Amino acid sequence: MSKNTDNLQVIKVITRERPYDVLVGSNLLDQVGTEVRTAVGGDAAFVVTDTNVGPLYLRRVEQSLADAGYRTVSITIPAGEQHKRLDTFGTIVEAMAEAGLTRSSVVVALGGGVVGDMAGFAAASYMRGVCVVQVPTSLLAMVDSSVGGKTAIDLDAGKNLVGAFHQPSLVLADVGCLSTLHPDVFVDGIGEVVKHAVLADADLFDELAAHPLSQDGDPAYLARIVARNVEIKRNVVAADERELGLRQTLNLGHTIGHAVEAASDFKLGHGHCVAIGLCAVARAAEGLGWCEPGLSTRIERCVEAQGLPIDTDLPHEMLLSFAVRDKKRRASHVNLVVARDIADVDIRSVSVEELARVIELGCASALRRS
Repeated sequence: MSKNTDNLQVIKVITRERPYDVLVGSNLLDQVGTEVRTAVGGDAAFVVTDTNVGPLYLRRVEQSLADAGYRTVSITIPAGEQHKRLDTFGTIVEAMAEAGLTRSSVVVALGGGVVGDMAGFAAASYMRGVCVVQVPTSLLAMVDSSVGGKTAIDLDAGKNLVGAFHQPSLVLADVGCLSTLHPDVFVDGIGEVVKHAVLADADLFDELAAHPLSQDGDPAYLARIVARNVEIKRNVVAADERELGLRQTLNLGHTIGHAVEAASDFKLGHGHCVAIGLCAVARAAEGLGWCEPGLSTRIERCVEAQGLPIDTDLPHEMLLSFAVRDKKRRASHVNLVVARDIADVDIRSVSVEELARVIELGCASALRRS
């Protein structure tokens, strides 16, 4: 491992599909070729990036891969959740075939969550599975979507309804990339950071409440926070790789969050929507006696301290219509993740009627108070 990499932290992830390392630190982009060669070998590297990230980092990553002996081909897809669709997926796999990739080739996902999902699903599907290396460039992708092997694309009916479990062979999170994010995009990623804290780490929650994350903060501090989030997700994924039980807790804030995201036509970022979902379910849970008194206020304050929203005024009927389409639905019930306290969550099987009540109690109630 390169001595030029600063603040380096290595998190080992053990899954049934494959073990892999998550490297978190500064100055990692120039080490991509060396680390990919060590992790997976192979003959060719196919880099997937988007129109936002490509102009910033593609040339550096291509050069690093070429220096490590890879024949390198790249594709740049349009940026944005609205392009995480079947037609974009088709464009990627057609390009992979045209490039003559084989089962010994490697796909490199250079970008945020959309790129990671698209490239990961393409890697899972092409020749029934080739290796993928995730190089997340957004905070959201670093702390969440790049780790765990969930890949997917969106349909008209809902978010992430078509996809596959396909673990990466390596993840490289260069926190230096965070400095070039639009401020709204950086803040968006904090939604998942707060979620992980509510899910599993009371000390992290208190730290975030007292010291909100800053884009121009100490790189060592950012690397430590990213690494801790990766550890939290690693621990859950290792125990339940295929989302049969415990891994569903990672959906804390997502049932309503995904509904807000879809109802806003994906104009509101995923992390913003998760933050709204966290707060909405906490308010409803408190009203229903499912959690500790005062928990919703604690979560709201932490979320607001990060510059994230705590509520939505979208129509309840619209939110319910999207929430019941959620892939976590089981027949007539939805598995709703509820925080009983910080670092203490429960999976509740709720009927559609109960979910409607949760939305009624949790959404627009904070707006009515203000």
